[in-house]
Amino acid sequence: MPRRNASLALILCLAAIAASASTAPTVRLDDATVIGFTEGTSTSFLGVPFAQPPVGKLRLQLPQPIARYTGIINATTFANQCIQQTMVPPTIPSNLPPEIPAFVAPIAEALDVPQSEDCLNINVIVPAGTRPGAGLPVAAWIYGGGFQVGSNAVRPGAVVVNRSIELGQPVIFVSMNYRLSAFGFLGGSEIQKAGLGNLGLQDQREALRWVQRHISAFGGDPNKVTIWGESAGSHSVAFQMITNGGNTEGLFRAGWMESGTMLPTGSVLKLQPTFDFIVSETGCASAADALECLRGVPAEAITGAMDQTPTFLSFQAFNTGWMPHADGVFLLDNPEKLVLEGSVASIPFVVGSCEDEGTLFSLASLNLTTEAELAAYLKSNYFPSASNTTIARLLELYPADPAAGSPFGTGDQFAFTPEFKRLAAFQGDFIFQATRRFFLEQRAGKQVIRSFFSERDKVRGLGATHTTELANVFGGGDMTDLLVRFVNTLDPNGGSEIYWPEYNPETRQLLAFVEGTPNLTIIPDTFRKEAMDFVTQLSLAEPL
Repeated sequence: MPRRNASLALILCLAAIAASASTAPTVRLDDATVIGFTEGTSTSFLGVPFAQPPVGKLRLQLPQPIARYTGIINATTFANQCIQQTMVPPTIPSNLPPEIPAFVAPIAEALDVPQSEDCLNINVIVPAGTRPGAGLPVAAWIYGGGFQVGSNAVRPGAVVVNRSIELGQPVIFVSMNYRLSAFGFLGGSEIQKAGLGNLGLQDQREALRWVQRHISAFGGDPNKVTIWGESAGSHSVAFQMITNGGNTEGLFRAGWMESGTMLPTGSVLKLQPTFDFIVSETGCASAADALECLRGVPAEAITGAMDQTPTFLSFQAFNTGWMPHADGVFLLDNPEKLVLEGSVASIPFVVGSCEDEGTLFSLASLNLTTEAELAAYLKSNYFPSASNTTIARLLELYPADPAAGSPFGTGDQFAFTPEFKRLAAFQGDFIFQATRRFFLEQRAGKQVIRSFFSERDKVRGLGATHTTELANVFGGGDMTDLLVRFVNTLDPNGGSEIYWPEYNPETRQLLAFVEGTPNLTIIPDTFRKEAMDFVTQLSLAEPL
């Protein structure tokens, strides 16, 4: 009798599992059934492959589409993230505000998701009950992380979908993985000759092609896709807009960028030293075909070499070997030059930044304590061909006066070294503010564009530093609402917020997210104009 009861219990358990599976939300892709899960008002399908695994012979190759789906795809948990570069956080002196190490530490921590070369997968989150052919607009998220770390598991997007339902303007959220560092952004002459530069950007493009082919099965409208990103993801949105002569191929109709537009980078040939280092460390230096050799070594060998190279949290800051550069295929020229040539998709876009973008990236250079040391750093790290007179002029425009430095508006506070605040001001402008303004100035009057400026969620000692706006846009705040309306109608206005005007050459107005009441205001985009104009001239003359 006990054995019969145990058998009956097992049968009932199996029946319950089968019943649960049969009621789970599913989507049909070709000959495959994709199984997701519903939580509250949204349904998620996680980790769906969008390209063949880039392993073996497909390592360091362009992403290859999946010919046809078959079988069962369990999309109820996050799939592999791409191999991450190990991040070593800067040493934070004990006399700095404790909020700083608390803010920096999570950036360098590894996410508890398996990582593998087999990582080209995409998440799709839809309003619960969405049927195929529903025609919902799509927000396609591209994560940040300096092109060295990042994962589509970090910010799942359910809050955005749920808020869109509350607003009566439902959207579908998708987020793709893309290859990073040595697996996605290896440079050098060998890479250029093979036409294999910026593979991570090519991965993103392939994911967007997947959306075109398959999003209607999830209830999305392939003609209403907005690409959206932050930091490296924001730069990626800009690169997707300037590649292919500005021809979107119908892959997206709008862009939303947070902290990133045109990186001031040059030719992929500048990355030769990093390529040579990876090849040497993996034992491929004497190979007749170094790329073919790299495809045959264990992934751990490449990762070990990659982890010895600088990251954006290192002393070199933005001058790493992993930033996208002109490769002659995806980026035909320096990004800023492409903009000057008009190689820009003629679509509505939003681009914004945080007030104190550069403070986070200046923590690793606290050892620069004199003006002479800072001058040498700027020359060697960013502008090696610049004259001493040019560097002196740059330092005049970013003076030693702490009240003029970043975090802005803090007077003499947080001058951790005599040079910290001025370097933070420069680095924030060099990569984020000046490039944002340059992009806007070049496109104003040619397409519908808007810009924002976030001064909220400040970190003591760092101000409204890089990434601080993410709590708003992914937390169901007013930026979420503006984004949802933009994805739906291409116009963020229509709610109770202050009217967000277009950016035009005459008024140059920004929507500012500020602390206090009211918490939204309109400000002119004229701050540090002389300094930013000079920085833009330098970056055009001598890109990284």
